[in-house]
Amino acid sequence: MTIKPAEAATRLGSACLPALAARGIPVPTYPRQGAPGVVHLGLGAFHRAHQALVFDTLLQRGDTRWGVLGVAMRSTQLADALTEQGGLYAVQVASRAGSQWQVGGAIWQTAVASREPAQVVQAIAAPSTRWLTLTVTEKGYGPELGRLIAQGLAARHAAGLPGLTMASCDNLAHNGRQLQALCVNAARPRSPALADWVERSCAFPNSMVDRIVPAATPQRLAAAAQALGVADQAALGTEAFWEWVIERRFADPGDADVLAAAGVTVVDDVAPFEDAKLRLLNGSHTAMACLGAVAGWPVIGECITQPAVRSFIHGLMTHEVGPQLSRPDWAGYREALLARFANPALQHSVHQIATDSSQKIPQRWPPSVLGALSAGLPVDRLAFAAAAWMRYVRGCDEQGHAYAMNDPMAGELQALAQTHAGDAAASVQALGTLRVIWGEALPDNTRWLALVARQLDRIERLGVLAALTQLQAELDDA
Repeated sequence: MTIKPAEAATRLGSACLPALAARGIPVPTYPRQGAPGVVHLGLGAFHRAHQALVFDTLLQRGDTRWGVLGVAMRSTQLADALTEQGGLYAVQVASRAGSQWQVGGAIWQTAVASREPAQVVQAIAAPSTRWLTLTVTEKGYGPELGRLIAQGLAARHAAGLPGLTMASCDNLAHNGRQLQALCVNAARPRSPALADWVERSCAFPNSMVDRIVPAATPQRLAAAAQALGVADQAALGTEAFWEWVIERRFADPGDADVLAAAGVTVVDDVAPFEDAKLRLLNGSHTAMACLGAVAGWPVIGECITQPAVRSFIHGLMTHEVGPQLSRPDWAGYREALLARFANPALQHSVHQIATDSSQKIPQRWPPSVLGALSAGLPVDRLAFAAAAWMRYVRGCDEQGHAYAMNDPMAGELQALAQTHAGDAAASVQALGTLRVIWGEALPDNTRWLALVARQLDRIERLGVLAALTQLQAELDDA
């Protein structure tokens, strides 16, 4: 969704680029015509602040194969805004040291899958297309997506064209294998030969992508208009840090060196990086989102500046989650995360991060809880995070202000939380035994449930901040 800023004199477009370059703003200097080499499904802020900027770097180096057709799955507003701007958009890259605007130009065309499915199918089947990338969902891939991709691959196969590198950039475990299964299963009913070709000729690398990209706000769009002197309905902000780790599995093996030269980490096994991101970054983010929503801290930067919260998150990563990980530099990654969370320029909303928490938690917390229990590590902070989520789903903060929950289970969760409000043990029995969230083992683990109930009772009696302080004192004395 785009948010219209105050009117500026003109709209961002190709004609503006020389003036922007003269002001020291990096802009695309490469030709932006021709057929794209990449079809990207899931045209949103994250892709435009991450993979599209990697492709922009490659294009700036003269490699014309990385222009993008950006496909929005259903929403038309962003795709149409980008079309009006010739695919150009501004990105504010910010760190504690300052910020810099740049204009991304890798998106050459846009489409909307629900409105122009034939265009998407034709693009997948185009001779120029080499890659298909996705940032569609953290909820898992559905059959409708598989059918769309299979239709394009069928046309490609029928034309005798080579296979594609098909890179999922979604926050899903083993995302390349999940995408491969989706595409092969969608292709098989059309033709066993097609399914065999997809499996044999297309490459499905696992990948892990990492960059914090807050949702667009009117303030960000207004800041873009002021910095650029033109209106940009697709402007966004992000942090300086980015990471893309991808498995060495490409339809064109030469792409490995090309991507590595642009800063992408190409490895034989993505799993250690994927696991660290899900458990350290995403797991900590969800914990802070729940704490912030309940305490009334609106953004992550405000959460992490609370000494009790910073100590809690540092301890969560250091003592309960990190020791389980196989990423060799996890301690350095932890320190980078703490600095990133404190970036004052991001203004990353806790309610945005808490969106769909019932579908994110299964990947982010239970594996760490089970691993810690198995290894004899503490789980007190993980139990506190689980308790904070159970308090969060009640739908009101400690000041009594109601907030909307954006979650497919919102109605059921809120009803359970409100029915048992004030009774920690009953709340945990109702919310902590939902196997769709906590898996098969934790709902039957009485020790774990008792720990969560103790932390929820503490939050109910003392409030989030005092409960955190008491928990830390308890752990320091242990």
